[in-house]
Amino acid sequence: MSVRTTGPARSDLVADTALALLAERGMRGLTHRAVDEAAGLPQGSTSNLARTRQALLELAVRRLADREARVLALHEMPDPRAGAGSLADALALATHRALTRNRDLTLARYELALEATRRPELRAYFDATGARFREQLGALVAGMGSTDPARHTLSLIAWADGLMFSCVAGSFGAELPSLEEVRAGLRELLDGMLAA
Repeated sequence: MSVRTTGPARSDLVADTALALLAERGMRGLTHRAVDEAAGLPQGSTSNLARTRQALLELAVRRLADREARVLALHEMPDPRAGAGSLADALALATHRALTRNRDLTLARYELALEATRRPELRAYFDATGARFREQLGALVAGMGSTDPARHTLSLIAWADGLMFSCVAGSFGAELPSLEEVRAGLRELLDGMLAA
């Protein structure tokens, strides 16, 4: 049985399948043929949509950014006037989602991030897709009175990325923190940053 999808629906199917393959098999397991087979598409469908490996990777990065925006729930981020506790709540929820029900998406992101270190053209594309979250977080931190928003934004992202990597691909894979533990860590970090 062949899947008959066109336009954005086929593009999303190919990109979602590519992300699933990255999480399951790693970068070596991502080929045009593997995407066709896993997605149930006729042979050559992925190549018609994304002719080169670079185009397939860019398609995956674009879809990753769309899906992670929903995980991070940028629309749920608090008003800076709500204080550090509200930001800690929102960031903890986003981080915990990435660790639990979106673990495979997080794994795919790490595969793409590592590949981007070897492909400058992908690095630029990968970094541009992440700019939206960095900019919004930077504005929130600045609005809360940070004396160095750029440095504090980097510290928050590095803390969350480090936690996610440790729990998804590192030595803490069997010890997932609870939502409350993630929140407590973020609150400690934010309190230190925003202390007068």
